[in-house]
Amino acid sequence: MNAENDEQKMVTATVTADSAAGNDRATEPELGTRAPGFIQKSSLLRLGWQVGIFVVGLAVIGAGIAMLVLPGPGWLVIFAGMAIWATEFAWAQIVLRWTRRKVTEATQRALDPRVRRRNIILTTALLLIITALAGICLWKSGLITL
Repeated sequence: MNAENDEQKMVTATVTADSAAGNDRATEPELGTRAPGFIQKSSLLRLGWQVGIFVVGLAVIGAGIAMLVLPGPGWLVIFAGMAIWATEFAWAQIVLRWTRRKVTEATQRALDPRVRRRNIILTTALLLIITALAGICLWKSGLITL
């Protein structure tokens, strides 16, 4: 327990040092638990809280992984499970922040006019190739006659 608190203090000190340097990470909230105060005071309640959060997050992430092959918003549910874990675990908060940063960067790149134009051209070419191949397959099988 003590090592975890020391680690959180080190991470907090790093974040405050970054904020003094004018880093973008300064606007991010502190790492650590968001458990109510009465739970943080008792080590037994805190352990139960952490186990509960872990189990609920694991169940949500498991459902998200299942939705990757079944119908449903798989990635959205997986990120929701990570957000549940991030309410209690510093490592999950770090992973979630990294993911948000990468998604934001990808969004900015996708909105670049040159990248959009390239993506539209590639998608159109791919659709033309698929249509041509489907037409050839239908013609060879005899479903379409010329």
